[in-house]
Amino acid sequence: MISCTEFIPSYSLLFSWLEEQDGYSAVTDYWAYIRDRPSALANYVEQYGLFGCFKYWTHTLNEEAADFVMDLYLNRDGTGEFTLNMRYCPSKGRLLEYDHFKPHHDYCAHCAALYPPRLAEFGIRADIDESRVDQAACRESYFMDTPPDPAVAAAGWAAAQEALAKLNAESAK
Repeated sequence: MISCTEFIPSYSLLFSWLEEQDGYSAVTDYWAYIRDRPSALANYVEQYGLFGCFKYWTHTLNEEAADFVMDLYLNRDGTGEFTLNMRYCPSKGRLLEYDHFKPHHDYCAHCAALYPPRLAEFGIRADIDESRVDQAACRESYFMDTPPDPAVAAAGWAAAQEALAKLNAESAK
C-alpha cells in the first residue's frame, strides 16, 4: 500500500499529467470517474444520513493527522448542518512545502468535485469556501434540509447520541 506521503504528490502529479495530455477537462473527467465509484462516504451517508459525514471525516481526517474542527447540528428527523473547518490540510500543506516539483494548480478542487455532487444524491447540499487553500485551509458546510428516510434518520440520531456519550465519558476521565 502506498503511504500518504507518497500518495499526495503522486495524486497531484497525476492531475498535472492528465491536464498536459488532454486539458483540464481530463482532470475533471477523472474526478467524476472517482466520484461515481462506491465509497465509504456514500456508505456512511446511506446508513446514517448527515451523521455519516461526521463519521466519515472523523475517521479520515484523524488518520491524515489534519488540524480540523467539525460542528454537527443534527435534528432528530435527520435534518441539520455539518461543518468542517480545515485549519490545516496536511495534503495541501505537504504540497506547498515541496520545492522539487510544482503541485497541480487546482489540487484542492478535487474535494469540491468529489464530495458535493455525491452528497447531493442523498439530499445534502454543500457550501465550500476555498478562499484559503494557499494556506492549506478551507471550510466545507453540508446541509440536509429535507428529512431522509425515517430509518436512516433514526440510525443517524442513535449513532450521534452514542458518539456524544463516548465523548462525554472520555472527557470525564
